[in-house]
Amino acid sequence: MESAAEELVHRLGNTFACATEGRGHATPGGRPPSEIVVDATEGFVPLWHPGTILKWRFQERSFALAPNAEQSKSVVRELMGECLLRWGTAAPIRFTRDDDLWDFEIVLRNAPDCTPAGCVLASAFFPDGGRHQLTIYPTMFQQSREEQVETMIHEFGHVFGLRHFFANIRETAWPSEVFGTHEPFTIMNYGANSKLTDADLGDLKELYRLAWSGHLASINGTPIRLVHPYSFTGSV
Repeated sequence: MESAAEELVHRLGNTFACATEGRGHATPGGRPPSEIVVDATEGFVPLWHPGTILKWRFQERSFALAPNAEQSKSVVRELMGECLLRWGTAAPIRFTRDDDLWDFEIVLRNAPDCTPAGCVLASAFFPDGGRHQLTIYPTMFQQSREEQVETMIHEFGHVFGLRHFFANIRETAWPSEVFGTHEPFTIMNYGANSKLTDADLGDLKELYRLAWSGHLASINGTPIRLVHPYSFTGSV
């Protein structure tokens, strides 16, 4: 019989998963929100500073292994565009491509990452000042177009600072905080419950509004810390 924790982990497409958890893929260096679980691994909740622009590039050596590198890049760009379109005005930050001064690379793996429990589709990172990777595995491109888009939406949820719905059950080695009512129907869950909801959009927007305005300094006693990306060159 599955444990209560296992019952919550409906993998994407029943057999697929996201590999981003509390440790992230880490650095070298109103009404209350209802579905958000945020990271608290370092003893604080990291969120992006107002006006943050994340700079990204393709990791060329990883795309060079694809049968058609330019087509693969085009597909990824389209997925990113659709993902950010769906997050809409709830997305707290903007993105721009910069091959020189970058905050994260998009990496295309040339082999699946599978275990008996399932296959990883993608992994991302959480807000901080390091350089990172957003990794996509070939198994992702075997899914339907909608599932590919939803996977990208899920991963960008991590980039915005969100943890998995089940983080306080399955990822307890890396502390998290629940912000408001803990409801399972959210893009940050797996399987049938993993859909972008109006609550996801409204709650993420409200979280950042409150943090940026100074009306929310902590979540359940864990302080919020606003962070700049690696590429930030302005004054604080």
